[in-house]
Amino acid sequence: MEHITSVHNPRIKAWKKLQRKRERDRSGLFLAEGRHLVEEALKSEVQVKVIIIEESVELPPEWQVSDVEVIEVPEKVLRELAETETPQGMTAVCERPDRHNLLLESGRFLLLDRIQDPGNLGSILRTAEAAGMTGVIFGEGCADPYNGKVVRATQGALFSMHVQQMDLEEAVDLCRENGVPIFGTSLSGSTFTAIAPQDSFALLLGNEGEGVDEALLEKADQNLYIPIYGRSDSLNVGVAAGILIYHLRGD
Repeated sequence: MEHITSVHNPRIKAWKKLQRKRERDRSGLFLAEGRHLVEEALKSEVQVKVIIIEESVELPPEWQVSDVEVIEVPEKVLRELAETETPQGMTAVCERPDRHNLLLESGRFLLLDRIQDPGNLGSILRTAEAAGMTGVIFGEGCADPYNGKVVRATQGALFSMHVQQMDLEEAVDLCRENGVPIFGTSLSGSTFTAIAPQDSFALLLGNEGEGVDEALLEKADQNLYIPIYGRSDSLNVGVAAGILIYHLRGD
């Protein structure tokens, strides 16, 4: 097992750069911080390249790490790679899955328009995975799904989700061509309970402040809204996603 003691080590510096989207895009790598996320990554099809573990922490013997490089570091070095105030003893360097072949022919899809808050995005991905969604399409202007805060908010659900960046107008057009019903979210739409559960659908969710772009809403088969019975003027987009996803999928 290699031992790195300095925050100035070239490998530590290279991994720290993965906190930036540009470097994640360039390298195809991302960080999974904390024991739970490392374990979930190991259980998934995501390739774990390196596990960086604090000196005082031991890897669980049941983990399958024979093909993974393990590096031991002091706490100060692990903190250099951490984005949380209290690092949980380990971080993994993972390879971002090459997922660019999502066919919008049949299934249940989320189309995300400029969802910018990493916490919201992580919650949406976690809910989508729990509900068995087929895939999630990210339009231009969304937060990076491999941003550290997003990864943590998904609690590992990201590792088994098919996520793909794509022009949303193109995605909507493909859904229409393939007979997949498209539902937008808009206050000028119909109450969501008026729609029966669907075997296949695409749900458009929009920016926290501006909602879904009007040009996309015009292409939807129907636009839906969730009634507000209190004084709030809107629901958090992550909460709205959960309500609509589970209603539309029915069973």
